[in-house]
Amino acid sequence: MARMTEEEAAILDEEITNADITLKPGAGGIFIRQRELLNALDRISADYVMTRALADNKMPLQILGEVVHEKIAASI
Repeated sequence: MARMTEEEAAILDEEITNADITLKPGAGGIFIRQRELLNALDRISADYVMTRALADNKMPLQILGEVVHEKIAASI
């Protein structure tokens, strides 16, 4: 594994130190978007998605994507 030089470490330190880490309202990450999507579903649908996600070791959005793809394939 390659090691950083002192110059590379200083550049990385400068980049991290000066990074803008302010939170922007409404700009949630993937977990916020998943929660909002699940909140929009009715309780039975949300429970189904979460149960499948836990059983298949996947994220809820992956399960929703699979269900949508299955419906698209079935309609073609």
